[in-house]
Amino acid sequence: MEAKAEKSRFKRVCVFCGSSTGKRNSYRDAALELGRELVSRNLDLVYGGGSVGLMGLISQEVHHGGGHVLGIIPRTLMCKEITGETVGEVRTVANMHQRKAEMARHSDCFIALPGGYGTLEELLEVITWAQLGIHDKPVGLLNVDGYFNYLLTFIDKAVDDGFITPPQRHIIVSAPNAGELVQKLEEYKPAHDGVVAKAGWEVEQVELH
Repeated sequence: MEAKAEKSRFKRVCVFCGSSTGKRNSYRDAALELGRELVSRNLDLVYGGGSVGLMGLISQEVHHGGGHVLGIIPRTLMCKEITGETVGEVRTVANMHQRKAEMARHSDCFIALPGGYGTLEELLEVITWAQLGIHDKPVGLLNVDGYFNYLLTFIDKAVDDGFITPPQRHIIVSAPNAGELVQKLEEYKPAHDGVVAKAGWEVEQVELH
């Protein structure tokens, strides 16, 4: 008899990822693997709402596995990132700032799969929010085939040169596979050093405008 997964500290996981599948099959495989991992732990998915690329793959995997899927997408991107039928619940928002704030508000932790500028921008914003104490939710990189190695090297360089403190370096956790990464996120303990008081997502949204 298959062992029952341990109860997770999370309910919903926000995944940032590309609207392309990339050139390596390993990226597609990682998106599907992460989807299966979320389903096995009874975790719901919050994502950018697209039906294409890695976004489409992970949302379909979670949905077909019986998990709840919440996609949040700006109206202006619906024609670009949605082709064909979407799965789960899709909410439209006014702009990119509202998309990020809503994705964060509905999530208990964040995972980045390989992606481009958009994925990187979303990832760095939630890391910055953690640095400022706006949230203490774990942030993880699914480092498929070393995709994020250069980003991690850059961050380590910023620590060495005094732009990021060592405790802030540990805001991010990374792992090469979904099971190991989710376990690290489960075990994550935030360590803030002189951060500002927590702010609500609604306040953050106002400040972005």
